[in-house]
Amino acid sequence: MDLVEIAPQADPPVCKVIDYGKFVYELQKKEKLQRKNQQTSILKEIRLHPNTDTHDFEFKARHAINFVEEGNKVKVAVIFKGRELTYKEHGEELLKRFIEKMTEVAKVEQDINFEGRTMTVILAPLKSKKKK
Repeated sequence: MDLVEIAPQADPPVCKVIDYGKFVYELQKKEKLQRKNQQTSILKEIRLHPNTDTHDFEFKARHAINFVEEGNKVKVAVIFKGRELTYKEHGEELLKRFIEKMTEVAKVEQDINFEGRTMTVILAPLKSKKKK
C-alpha cells in the first residue's frame, strides 16, 4: 500500500492509502475512455463545375446529405476551368441551389468564398450524431 496524493490543488491536499499501480491503471482507463468517446468530425468534399447538369447535381446532393447525416461536414467546391471563370455568377447560383437543397439537414458554417479558380462553401450538420 502507498500514500497517494489524489487532489493536490485542494486545501488541504487530499491523500489516500491505496495501491499506486492500481491507481495509475484506473487513471489510464479513464483517459482511454475519454479518447474513445471523443467525437471527431471529418470534412468531405463535393466538387462541381459551373455547367453541372441537373442529374449530376441531384446525385452529388444525395451524397452530401448522406455525409451530413453521418455527422461529417461537407465542403462544396465549384471549380472553374479556362473561360468559365468569366461566369462566376453561374457557380454562385449553383452553390446557392445546393445550400437550399441541404437546409433541412445542414447549416452553412462558412459562407460562399472565392479563391483562385475555386468557389467554396462549408456545410455542417444541424445536430451532431452520437457515434456508437
